[in-house]
Amino acid sequence: MANRLASDTVVAVVGSGAMGAGIAQVAAAAGHPVKLYDTRAEAVQNALANIRKTFQMLADKGRMTAEAAAAASQRLAPAASLQDLADAGLVVEAIVENLDIKRQLFADLEAVVSEQCILASNTSSISITALAAKLRLPGRFVGMHFFNPVPLMALVEVISGLASDKGVADAVFATAQHWGKSPVHATSTPGFIVNRVARPYYAEGLRLMNEGGADPATIDAILRESGGFRMGPFELMDLIGHDVNFAVTQSVFQAYYNDPRFTPSLIQQELVTAGFLGRKSGRGFFAYGQDASAPEPRTEPSHPAPARVQVKGHGAPADALAARIAASGVQVERSDSAAGQALELVCGPARIFLTDGRSATQRAAQTGVADTILLDLALDYQSAKRVALCRADQCAQAAWDTAAGLFQAAGFAVSRIDDVPGMAVMRTVVMLANEAADAVNQGVCSAQGADIAMQKGVNYPIGPLAWADRIGLENVAAVLANLAGTYGEDRYRTSPLIQRKVAAGASFGA
Repeated sequence: MANRLASDTVVAVVGSGAMGAGIAQVAAAAGHPVKLYDTRAEAVQNALANIRKTFQMLADKGRMTAEAAAAASQRLAPAASLQDLADAGLVVEAIVENLDIKRQLFADLEAVVSEQCILASNTSSISITALAAKLRLPGRFVGMHFFNPVPLMALVEVISGLASDKGVADAVFATAQHWGKSPVHATSTPGFIVNRVARPYYAEGLRLMNEGGADPATIDAILRESGGFRMGPFELMDLIGHDVNFAVTQSVFQAYYNDPRFTPSLIQQELVTAGFLGRKSGRGFFAYGQDASAPEPRTEPSHPAPARVQVKGHGAPADALAARIAASGVQVERSDSAAGQALELVCGPARIFLTDGRSATQRAAQTGVADTILLDLALDYQSAKRVALCRADQCAQAAWDTAAGLFQAAGFAVSRIDDVPGMAVMRTVVMLANEAADAVNQGVCSAQGADIAMQKGVNYPIGPLAWADRIGLENVAAVLANLAGTYGEDRYRTSPLIQRKVAAGASFGA
């Protein structure tokens, strides 16, 4: 059963909301006869009409031929009852997220469809093992988790429960590929891949804000313009809705028996309590509406450019910064860094280091370098529009002015954040990589699957494990160890798989 479903296989979709309609559209476009069922007949008719309008619009824009659009529309049909789905070879459920209601639906479907029909759930959070547990043939049941909007989002998590047949999962995987999607295999654990691995993106931003590191607009700007993420954590939470985002965090936290890595934020709980749910309520971290203005990130005022800088260390960050600074007219001298120090910039009194998870103040005290300034991680220092810097409490104002002026001369907007360990991008990325590594270590998915899921499912600029390789796993482990040492929390424990890779001198891409 490893081959994909034949194009003439009837695909039935139960649920005609946004997800169900999107799944029906994709399946019909791929050539399958599609039946759409909902307990509300008028909802089915409206969904089918909208899908046909979409096909016509795509044809008008040249994204489909007129013939293909007409054929896809003709392959769509309403189902008046579950009995009309008897000839389906695949049924995808996209109804309310309720275990008992879904179980009843699949029990009813088992009485209708053939024994060869594959049953799949689009659930984003309910255990596939639990959904299949009371079925007569649980081996034919898998999760087929699409992302919204279905026609545009490439990822499909193909989730196997304890009883799922491998051949069934492989067939659904191959079918999703045929539909133009980027599927990944996952085992049925809380949050699957995306909703688990993405938790630190929100959690570390909330923690940085809670500790007074920076305001939401500044943190968002740093993650976008330095980290390369499409949206910052706060604007993304406002878009998702704090009720939804907080509920997912609570669900994952409870499912993992209160693992501190998934601890919900009191700040977000307050927003939910107040009814400040984000865009849909007109207010979240930011205000929305006709009179609302977008808040500006904190950006340093202009400082004079220094005449010269010494760039120590080798590797992509040092090379990119040296080239960009030299292009601005500042004289650059290259040299090796001190042992164990990958990147260091010496500029007048300022000593600038890439953050390693210690605060600048702690680092200054330990090294005896009072004028210590830390630089946050960037996806690519050659193209980044913004950098984040922080200074030790011991650091003189003149040293700060020189450091800020250096990066401004190179064309960066400079955001100063308070001296919070790990800063913004670095702590977020290493925690994303750490969670992805744990998912791989626990057999949830492969390293490649984790990276594909986060790129295709939530538009990360690079997979978290590929990014960890780029940073260097020894450096990732050092940042995590320093965060754990500062906070004294199990939240920042290093994944055993990262520790193993470091000990072996290996990487996730090897």
